[in-house]
Amino acid sequence: MVCISRIEKQLLELAEIGKISESGVSRLAHSPEDREAINLVETWMIDAGMSVTIDSFSNVIGVYPGKNPQLPPVVIGSHIDTQPYAGRFDGTIGVLGAIEVIRLLKEKNIQPNRTIEVVAFSDEEGCRFNKGLFGVRGLTGKLEENELDRKDQNGITRKEALERIGIEVNRTQEPRYMPENVCAFIEMHIEQGPILESKDLPVGIVSGISGPLWLTVEFKGHSGHAGAVPMNLRQDALVGASRVIYLFDEMLKDNPDHPTVGTAGHIVNFPNSRNTISEHVTFTVDLRDIDPKRRSHYEKTLYNLIESTAEKYNLDYSITEDTNSHPKYCADWIKAIMAEELAKMGHQPFELMSGPFHDSLIMADCCPYGMIFVRCKDGISHHPKEFASMEDIAIGTELLYRTVLRIAAKNEILEGSQ
Repeated sequence: MVCISRIEKQLLELAEIGKISESGVSRLAHSPEDREAINLVETWMIDAGMSVTIDSFSNVIGVYPGKNPQLPPVVIGSHIDTQPYAGRFDGTIGVLGAIEVIRLLKEKNIQPNRTIEVVAFSDEEGCRFNKGLFGVRGLTGKLEENELDRKDQNGITRKEALERIGIEVNRTQEPRYMPENVCAFIEMHIEQGPILESKDLPVGIVSGISGPLWLTVEFKGHSGHAGAVPMNLRQDALVGASRVIYLFDEMLKDNPDHPTVGTAGHIVNFPNSRNTISEHVTFTVDLRDIDPKRRSHYEKTLYNLIESTAEKYNLDYSITEDTNSHPKYCADWIKAIMAEELAKMGHQPFELMSGPFHDSLIMADCCPYGMIFVRCKDGISHHPKEFASMEDIAIGTELLYRTVLRIAAKNEILEGSQ
């Protein structure tokens, strides 16, 4: 059986790294706190019976060998980096649950046919360098040319940040995961929404992940004295940005039946003085929908809104696309295994979509994938009040164990894999 006390002990120990309050954590990617957490996870993987590598993208990869090493492995895991003002469950339970799966196999003296790899992916969140899913994109050969040159708000490049925590950066590292060499990917994560709680269910089976579009928008105007420039002669970049952000929000709220969501999450204002007209404003846009056509419609509407606002206030503007991912659907055969095992455990199988993106979104490009959601209180996430009960986490981990055991036992080529 899953050892609840072991998972809880590790969860609390990891939460001490980057602790900002009684339940809050700040463990930004490639920070000293992140490196401390990486080292701790590495020791737990080794103790569980895995050989471990920390690669040039700062991913922690544990390998539990199967009987037939020529067969493509099953990969499981999630991430341990956090938002600046976060809780202790997001991503972390997926890594600790995956390590627990290996511990159970070792304790039961089970060696499956397929090798199982456990990964703590680097920088899933993307808050420090405004582009997430870094580690998993590195492992699948999807990094962009300027990826290591992106800077955080302090002007530190990603390459510099990695080197500061002792990672030897290798721009030419070969992809580890490709369609021909991965059997399946399974990830456990808190739901980050209220649906499971509203259904009084401890866990759910994910049916797919909405596709995120991340944009950075810049407005450039002209600064001047707040008391001297007449209103009709101003080129106020902050007013332009505010108009777009407000109307963007109203546009999406006009269609409450659609699951489309949009957020302006990060704003930089220059010169940021109370008595000076704003000259330069940069803000980010996060637009998500499970329907790519509907998302495309809102994207075009947003572009038109930005253009008309720039014209209205006599501003220059630019739009940079940081991330553009299409929705990815979980493999039917993996969902079927999960449903069967969940029913055997005495729980109702229930499917739900994921609005947030996860490492699974990228792994889906090279193999079939499945996700397990664990209920979280009030649907709160990316906040110190984020909470999931150990009982629910244990149920999710047991389902993860049973699912991985069935997939790793297979010798044949599986549906959707190469």
